[in-house]
Amino acid sequence: MDISSVGVVGAGQMGNGIAHVFALAGYDVTLTDVNEAALSRAMATIDRNIERQVARGKVTAEEKSAAMARIRTTMTLAEVGPCDLIIEAATERETVKQAIFEDLLPHLKPHTILTSNTSSISITRLASRTDRPEKFMGFHFMNPVPVMQLVELIRGIATDQDTWDKMHAVVRRLGKTAASAEDFPAFIVNRILMPMINEAVYTLYEGVGSVKSIDESLKLGANHPMGPLELADFIGLDTCLAIMNVLHDGLADTKYRPCPLLTKYVEAGWLGRKTQRGFYDYRGEVPVPTR
Repeated sequence: MDISSVGVVGAGQMGNGIAHVFALAGYDVTLTDVNEAALSRAMATIDRNIERQVARGKVTAEEKSAAMARIRTTMTLAEVGPCDLIIEAATERETVKQAIFEDLLPHLKPHTILTSNTSSISITRLASRTDRPEKFMGFHFMNPVPVMQLVELIRGIATDQDTWDKMHAVVRRLGKTAASAEDFPAFIVNRILMPMINEAVYTLYEGVGSVKSIDESLKLGANHPMGPLELADFIGLDTCLAIMNVLHDGLADTKYRPCPLLTKYVEAGWLGRKTQRGFYDYRGEVPVPTR
């Protein structure tokens, strides 16, 4: 069966970005969250971001209007169940994701494909909590979703070829590029990226450099568009810590031990841009390093 309807569970920065690109690609989207305010913010963000695309000539006003009309919101998970494809984009905690899939099961159609936007958690383990591990896979978008070209496709041990082919076709319809990753902790991008960010935090923790000098060194010395600490703030320090913990636990190698300073920032609630403080303080007109 062709995929025409898509459910997105979680209306945060990843969920609203996923809803954005699917609606523009012509899919009917149902976006759900447990928080009504989060849904309102998500729709406002989608509207604002598509309007930027209109201003740049990448999308017409008519295409924007049609895309916005394709998105409906709900706080009831059962209303997502009948979709052809469901993408879980909730917080990066395995217990939360497992609970979502278990709650969805009674409402699914036989053909519904389940996917997770997890950036690090075992796809095989998540799939085992459902009634359709053969129709379950990892569907990992990069942030910000409307801008980033890559989508990691991750097979669980039971994922069948038909599910894989359908998801690959969806990525093509979105105008993005798929990378095939095996089901190992953090897959490809975060297996490489997060240890680099963690090492940058260690460099700060040990006093080798300041926030500004570390970020400038990587931007000017390695031609990175963002410094690693700036990028960590953009991703969310809680997400960075969660991924490092998955790597450390899953691979049992001390080289993946999260830096104590990263843990301290998360414990303080300094999670980066989304809380206005992280390695930078964003409460003024210009971000200011916090160390």
